[in-house]
Amino acid sequence: MPRYRAALQVALAFIPFVSSYTWSFTTTPQQCATLSLQISGSGSPPYSVLVIPYGPTPLPNNTEVRTIVYQQFDGSSTTTSFQLKFPSTSQFVAVVSDSTGFGSGGTSVAASVMSSSDSSCFNPNTTVMPDFPFNIYPTNQVVQCSASRLWWDPTQVEGTPTFQGVIPGGQSFSIPEGQITQLSGQGTGFSWTPSVREGSTLIVVAGDDRGLGTGGSGLYTVSQGIYPNSSCLTTTSPSSTIGSPAGGTYPTNASGAETTGGTSSSSKTNVGAIVGGVIGGLAALVILALAGFYFIRRKTATKDTKERPVDLLQGDPEDDQDPAPGELGNYYHPEPFLATEPTEASFMYGREEGRAATVMSGSRYGTSDRRQSALGSFSDMRSATPDYEMGITGGTTIPSSSRKSPMPRQLRPVNIIQHDDAGAADEQAEAQPDTVELPPAYTNIRKPNPN
Repeated sequence: MPRYRAALQVALAFIPFVSSYTWSFTTTPQQCATLSLQISGSGSPPYSVLVIPYGPTPLPNNTEVRTIVYQQFDGSSTTTSFQLKFPSTSQFVAVVSDSTGFGSGGTSVAASVMSSSDSSCFNPNTTVMPDFPFNIYPTNQVVQCSASRLWWDPTQVEGTPTFQGVIPGGQSFSIPEGQITQLSGQGTGFSWTPSVREGSTLIVVAGDDRGLGTGGSGLYTVSQGIYPNSSCLTTTSPSSTIGSPAGGTYPTNASGAETTGGTSSSSKTNVGAIVGGVIGGLAALVILALAGFYFIRRKTATKDTKERPVDLLQGDPEDDQDPAPGELGNYYHPEPFLATEPTEASFMYGREEGRAATVMSGSRYGTSDRRQSALGSFSDMRSATPDYEMGITGGTTIPSSSRKSPMPRQLRPVNIIQHDDAGAADEQAEAQPDTVELPPAYTNIRKPNPN
């Protein structure tokens, strides 16, 4: 049982915190018009909303007339309204909180202010300034898991300043205040290590005892840095892709395109992330299946090739076609033996050999000379010459006038025996004597006597 309890705790650690309440705009944000919000669910009042200008000002000469709005709900009320003193086509981000902490209700994406006929709520020629400015070092940058210093001029601050981190459409949080120190050229401040994932859009908001946002805000994109470091990140580290934006339905650009939100940023699941994860998982499964199918086919083909029996009686080892039933293989097909016709040279040489043997048998001491003479005379003759049909006797040549026409060539008889497959040996066959057949020795071939 404890093992299952531990597994459940691990699984719950990866489930994002779900807010017990949501909020939404009940009116469309318009220039100098009243903006209303409503809380739904069981939060922990009192509630508050922080409206932060986002992006550049749309007014000429880069005149900034927008200020951060910090609006608190009355008592335990779940609704509030205030005048939005923002020019049309400008943008803002809203964060709702309750008594449990900053950003507990979620953060909207950048909402757009629609136009109206009223422009009396701001002076387009006068730039507004926060109650006190703050600075960050390194200047104008926030690096993931790399220490930054937030500092200010203590003569302009009332009480102790506070800082909040706002991620549009994501999580918002309070920046923990470290040990406050004073440095030459960097005033009074503290060191902060941002545990925010690189690539996230981050708004740093400063405030003091006069309220949130009195010190203005700064817009940054969290970078990875020259030497990437992720040692400070956890599964709960803030990012821009936590979930659907809070605030309900509201315009997000000058054309009036609206969001499809309606709940807290942490109360709904990011549909895009789920769809992307499902598609990625299916693609990975398809790739793995194709790879497995390829290797299985390859292994099977290799195995079949290695285990294929070799038939030495079949000529072509790559011929996979077996002979039809009742048909002999190529090795068993009978081939007729064709005897070649004897040449004239071999025919006459045989006759000369017989005559030379006769001469040798009549002389005991002159055999070697006569044979040498006969062979020498034969080697001087052309092959298949008709005038050599009579041969040589005693080393002299018969004149051409006394030669007779050669006898027609005679073919020697050849016996061809077709052997059949005897099949399996039996006892009767083993009892019979073996027969060995030898080819003719060609020792009795004689040249016919022309006379």
